[in-house]
Amino acid sequence: MKTKGNKKTKVNIVTLGCSKNLVDSEVLLTQLRGNGIDAVHESKEDDASVVVINTCGFIDNAKQESIDTILRYVDAKEEGIVDKVYVTGCLSQRYKDDLEKEIPDVDAWFGTRDLSRLLKVFKADYKNELVGERILTNPSHYAYLKISEGCDRPCSFCAIPIMRGGHISRPMEELVLEAKNLAKNGTKELLLIAQDSTYYGLDLYKKRNLAELLQRLSDVEGIDWIRLHYAFPAGFPMDALDVMAERSNICKYIDIPLQHGSTRMLQLMRRGTTREKTEELLQTIREKVPDIAIRTTMIAGHPGETEEEYQEMLSFIERSRFDRLGVFAYSHEENTHSYSMADDVPDDVKQQRVDEIMELQQGISLELNQQKIGKIYKVLVDRKEGGAFIGRTEFDSPEVDNEVIIHSPDNYLRVGDFTTVKIMNASEFDLTGEVI
Repeated sequence: MKTKGNKKTKVNIVTLGCSKNLVDSEVLLTQLRGNGIDAVHESKEDDASVVVINTCGFIDNAKQESIDTILRYVDAKEEGIVDKVYVTGCLSQRYKDDLEKEIPDVDAWFGTRDLSRLLKVFKADYKNELVGERILTNPSHYAYLKISEGCDRPCSFCAIPIMRGGHISRPMEELVLEAKNLAKNGTKELLLIAQDSTYYGLDLYKKRNLAELLQRLSDVEGIDWIRLHYAFPAGFPMDALDVMAERSNICKYIDIPLQHGSTRMLQLMRRGTTREKTEELLQTIREKVPDIAIRTTMIAGHPGETEEEYQEMLSFIERSRFDRLGVFAYSHEENTHSYSMADDVPDDVKQQRVDEIMELQQGISLELNQQKIGKIYKVLVDRKEGGAFIGRTEFDSPEVDNEVIIHSPDNYLRVGDFTTVKIMNASEFDLTGEVI
């Protein structure tokens, strides 16, 4: 660390992984600047003397990307481009002891709940008065709102509880305050995220309290859209659906990772549900919130998955007709329950199953998108590319879902505006429309 009297330290924060990591980086950025430290997020310049890398340790590809990024900045340190390299986040939490031995040139390693300790290396204090304040790194018209940390679920394949710890809900008052602050700064859309959003409130209020949280957030003036991510299917709080149906500023959208369509595989995965219960839940969601867009994820090639069970998953996807679907090839993660099982599905078979699932889903997505042609939607403008604006409907989350390519003859739109668009064309992933 540069001493006082020298040129002021500039900190570059580099974020890898999911939106939950992005929020952590934004909180760090806010705290550093609140302490008078010059801090930036993913600077394109080589003018930062200190780099903080917020890592992901979810699956093999993410871990490799994190390690490659650490090594790149360690090389920059050796070349004198940066002075210090600090590593935080999930990979650091999970593999700190091994990484310290393998990459000794990193100056310090921090876990996922080490913010105060990380601030101390900058001679900075955690400022409680900044709770609820956040400097956004994405366009200011939308913001991720992390409603809880950690996870108590026992899913066999998942290392998140190892990296993020047990479930801790954030107090409702704190979340409402943060939503109000974001709204004052121009945020129009809140994307609610957590490791498990439907578990919200059990620790603080002794009951699942997502419905009340949704109500209170929907009352915040200036928030036009609220979007729910990462809803766990087992023990789903049905009263949350009633609020979604009642409140016009809660998007008809839910991200609900289901992971499989075979009861035996769901039991092996320790998901606490069955295919039949899952199908009942999907039916209830669609009945209570008509026209809702459902996004999900699947895992292909979990230990013990037979060809028959894989075909069950394909049939389940075909019947369910999800609006959006992502799929992961199973990754054999140390210290998870599944790690004690033989990783018995060959990698090429896993990839073949991934490809087949995505091909099936592309056909479903194309059919569903084509049904939107001729319809009129409210669209939030995210950015401008060339002569067109790019936006989203309430049925799409940023970065992972459909985009609407908007042709506006008067060219009067601005990023962050809402506009009304008639859909003229559709592909598997995108819609094209005209402002009306």
